[in-house]
Amino acid sequence: MTNTKTNYKLTDKDFSQINRRSYFFFQSGWNYERMQGSGYLYHILPQLRKIYGDNTPELKKMMKTHSQFFNTSNYFNTIITGIDLAIEEKETDKSQSAVEGIKTGLLGPFAAIGDSLTSISSTIVGALAANMAMQKNPMGVVILLAVQACWIVFRLKQLRWAYKQGTTLVNELATKFSALVNTATLMGVFMVGAMIANIINLKIAIIPQIGEVTLDLQNNLDMILPGLLPAAVVGFSYWLLGKKKMSNLKVLMIILVLSVILGGLGIIAKG
Repeated sequence: MTNTKTNYKLTDKDFSQINRRSYFFFQSGWNYERMQGSGYLYHILPQLRKIYGDNTPELKKMMKTHSQFFNTSNYFNTIITGIDLAIEEKETDKSQSAVEGIKTGLLGPFAAIGDSLTSISSTIVGALAANMAMQKNPMGVVILLAVQACWIVFRLKQLRWAYKQGTTLVNELATKFSALVNTATLMGVFMVGAMIANIINLKIAIIPQIGEVTLDLQNNLDMILPGLLPAAVVGFSYWLLGKKKMSNLKVLMIILVLSVILGGLGIIAKG
């Protein structure tokens, strides 16, 4: 039975439901083909049913639209959601092309901005909480929970704000996105570089001896450029990804096999 509802306006209850679903389940259906596509559809599905009605052709059409590829910051995605629902609430399925264009155009900038900001905040808060935990101070857990609570409130506020602003928000942000994206990109590159040097814990283990001279290759590399070997591993991975028919999984398997072989031969070791 088709139950069509028209002129539906989102309520505070709808906003809270969207925020809960987004926070806890947005990444639950993540896959390499459509990434957050199914999560995006899931977190607004109840509202789509209220706007278009159950079992209507319009609902099926927009469900298919929202299940397509989508990937952005998990902490800033509700801005896009707010704009999307404001348009669909007003234009219904006639807004399909506009909604697709807005989602595609905004996912990149918000991914850069959101990932950079959340990486910095997570690093600082995580380091502080870990240090407190090592000192057996329970305030570390309290701080982590408090920060997560702040993010939940922030996401709800930005959802309501974006919904209220609607399409005018896109025009207002258009002139500011360039500076924001450039700043976020610079911060992201800086953070990635720091993470490479710290997370890829690798060194050259082999120490060849020429006559009476011992050649410490790792020490010589560190004098040239500290972290050169981890950077080389990342560069090699990106080079592989540029090859045709080379997936992320294949690159991971190649790195894993090479690590096992070189580690077994005593050429490389944990740093």
